[in-house]
Amino acid sequence: MATFKELLQASFKSEDTEEWLDVHFTRPIGLVFTLMWNKMGVHPNAITILSIFLGAGAGWMFAQTDLQHNLMGVALLMLANFCDSTDGQMARLTGKKTLLGRVLDGFSGDVWFFCIYVGIATRLMGQTIPGTDIAWSFWIWALAFIAGVLCHSPQSSLADYYRQIHLFFLKGKSGSELDNYVQQRAKFESLPMKNWFEKLYYYFYANYCKSQEKRTAAFQSFFEAWNKACLKHNKEQLEPIRQEFLKGSRPLMPFTNLLTFNSRAITIYLACIAGSLTNDVVGPWIFFFFEIVVLNILYICMHKRHETLCQQMTKKLAALNA
Repeated sequence: MATFKELLQASFKSEDTEEWLDVHFTRPIGLVFTLMWNKMGVHPNAITILSIFLGAGAGWMFAQTDLQHNLMGVALLMLANFCDSTDGQMARLTGKKTLLGRVLDGFSGDVWFFCIYVGIATRLMGQTIPGTDIAWSFWIWALAFIAGVLCHSPQSSLADYYRQIHLFFLKGKSGSELDNYVQQRAKFESLPMKNWFEKLYYYFYANYCKSQEKRTAAFQSFFEAWNKACLKHNKEQLEPIRQEFLKGSRPLMPFTNLLTFNSRAITIYLACIAGSLTNDVVGPWIFFFFEIVVLNILYICMHKRHETLCQQMTKKLAALNA
C-alpha cells in the first residue's frame, strides 16, 4: 500500500510546475481531504460544486468592512482552494475524470473571482478614493472590469498554456493537456446536436485555445517545426533541442505560478484585512491595482521571454533540418 508521501508525489503534475506553497501546504491538506472523501465515496464533481459555493461565500464576506467577516472570507477562500486541489488530486489518483468535472473545474475559479470582484466593488462603491473627497462610485466597477476581464483572464490563460507546453516537452502528450483550436473545433463539429452539452463545451474550449494561440506566434512556428522534425528525425537527434527548450522554459514556471491563484489570493487576504483595520484607506482597491500593474508587468515579461525562447529554438530546428 502506498504511503502518504508516495500518494502526494503521484498527485503532482511535475516538480517544475508545482508552486512551493502548493507543494508544502495546499496539496498535503488537499490529499488528506482526498483520502477522507474517497473513503466516503464522494465524487470529485461534488467537491468542485462545494468549492463554488465556498468561493462565492468568500466574495460576500469580502464585501463587508469588519474584520470578522473578512477573516471568514479568508477561511472560505482557503477551503475552496483546498477543495479545488482535492478534486484534481482525486481525479488523478482514482481515474474519476469526466467532461462535466473538467467543465466545473474551469468554471469554479471563475465564479470565485467574479464574486470577489463584485464583493470588493460593492464594498468600495460608496466610499471615497483614498487621499481625495471623490467617491469611487461607478469608477470602481470600471476598475474591477479592467482588472478581471482585461488583465486576470488573459494572464491566467497564458500562464496555464505555458505550463501545459512545459509539461508536453517534459512528459509528452500523456502528461500534458496541451490542446489546439483545430482539434477542438473538429470535435465540436463532429458532435450531433443531441450531445448539446459536449458540443457547447468544445465550442467554448476551442475558442479558448484559439485565444492562446493568437498571442503566441513564435511558439506556434516552433511547435509546427518541432512536429515536422519529429517525422524526419529520431528521438536521440531531437533530445538536445528538447532539453534546451526545457532549460529555457523552466525559469518561466515561477511566472506562471505568480499569475494564477496564490499570489492573487494572498493579496486579497492582506488587502481586505488591512481595509477592515484602516477603514479601507489601505484596502481591497489595492488588489485591483496589483492585478493591473504588477501582474501585467510579469505577464509581459513572461510572454516576451517565452516568445524569444521559441524564436531561438525554431532557428535550431531549421539548422537541424537543413
